[in-house]
Amino acid sequence: MPSDEVSAATWDFHTWRDFQERHSVGVVADATVVSVASVGAFVEIEPGIHGFLHKDSWDRPLEIGDWLPVRIAEWGPPRLSVVPAR
Repeated sequence: MPSDEVSAATWDFHTWRDFQERHSVGVVADATVVSVASVGAFVEIEPGIHGFLHKDSWDRPLEIGDWLPVRIAEWGPPRLSVVPAR
């Protein structure tokens, strides 16, 4: 699923605002892989909150349904960039 589809499908101002109030840049959160693309994976951190995890940051192949801790790297609702929490 292209990133614009994930963003458009999940964009809800109140959901994002509430999440952002509880999770600043640098915070570690649990995530589930919901889609894998050639350049990375989209992960769901909470219902309606999806982030992008670039493939260069993976230490193993990811599959849909995989769980991993991620660190919030950058905000820009409706976009969220995350990195593996190591």
